[in-house]
Amino acid sequence: MRSISLDHPVRLYLLDDAVEGGAAVTLLYGSLAEALAEAARQPEEVQAGLIIQTQDDVVAYLDIVDG
Repeated sequence: MRSISLDHPVRLYLLDDAVEGGAAVTLLYGSLAEALAEAARQPEEVQAGLIIQTQDDVVAYLDIVDG
């Protein structure tokens, strides 16, 4: 993921494998800071499926926090 500021607009969503064929459920449209805070509040099993999307990149939440 490219370097971006914490106020950069992003989409935070969950890839839900429980739905047949999978589904992307949007949790938040907001700044990167808001998305990181919302993701941190989620249970670990939910965090494993969280994705942060910018205009140019898509990255798993755990890849960001685990470095």
